[in-house]
Amino acid sequence: MKPKLLIVDDDDALREMLRQALGKDYRIEEAERGEEALRKMEKDEFDLCLLDIILPDADGIELIPELKGISPSTVVIVMTGYPTVERAVDAMKKGAFDFVKKPFGVKEIRFILKRAVEEKKLREAYENLVEFADARFSFSGIIGKSKAMKEIFRLIRTVAPSNATILIEGESGTGKELLAKAIHRNSPRKNGKFVAINCGALPETLLESELFGYKKGAFTGAVSSKKGLFEVADRGTVFLDEIGNTSPSFQMKLLRVLEEGSFYPLGSTEPVKVDVRIISATNTSLEELVEKGVFRQDLYFRLNVVKIVIPPLRERKEDIP
Repeated sequence: MKPKLLIVDDDDALREMLRQALGKDYRIEEAERGEEALRKMEKDEFDLCLLDIILPDADGIELIPELKGISPSTVVIVMTGYPTVERAVDAMKKGAFDFVKKPFGVKEIRFILKRAVEEKKLREAYENLVEFADARFSFSGIIGKSKAMKEIFRLIRTVAPSNATILIEGESGTGKELLAKAIHRNSPRKNGKFVAINCGALPETLLESELFGYKKGAFTGAVSSKKGLFEVADRGTVFLDEIGNTSPSFQMKLLRVLEEGSFYPLGSTEPVKVDVRIISATNTSLEELVEKGVFRQDLYFRLNVVKIVIPPLRERKEDIP
């Protein structure tokens, strides 16, 4: 089927010339005004759009994001009789594929349109390939062909849309944070912040001040108040790596966040309410730490609503590139 082209220009003679020159190779629709172009774009799908900069009711360059917002795959080529480098750069930044100066010859515009069609086909082929590869061998950029990883991807697709807390177990280097990010990106919280912190890399006091924040004067050096990462990530996701290395005091405060959705910044008597999803990770068995009495059992149950165990790479050689 011939590519569909929308010509947006208030010059009747130019539109007629383009229709005569391009009609054999393209299915052509026309619009004289920006508002008309938007209406046509909403009703139909166009492969290409030839867009004049100066329209009776709109600035063509400012119209580009609106057109692309309706149809991201449409390739927009800007036409103008008053070209400047600044305008050309602005058009490209807003999503134009090319910029052509009026008056132009039939041969020139045919060449530009042909190149635009080829670009569109290449982009679509690439997107289809990425989609195929993602569906078959990966999840949100995480590659895995083994049966174990495919099962993990299936589980993530199931639990990502929920608010359930998730515990990820796996050796160092198995991609626990990548998995947590994938869960966040595929959840209703994807427009919120994803905040990660390594609990095992920070002393207890610093870990608490980073996560819960503090008020001015709470300790020596606290010259101003600071929001904690839990508050920063409100309506988003907090990833707590190496959760097994935390102290009993910190575990008790984290349990409060999970149970009540609130916490006290250091030096404050006023609780802060937050709505965060907590994903935690460990390279050791939390169950064993609970049995040894170094990890709270009630917190373990709260964190372990859904458990994902990532096998080491040596056990899934199919995933080695």
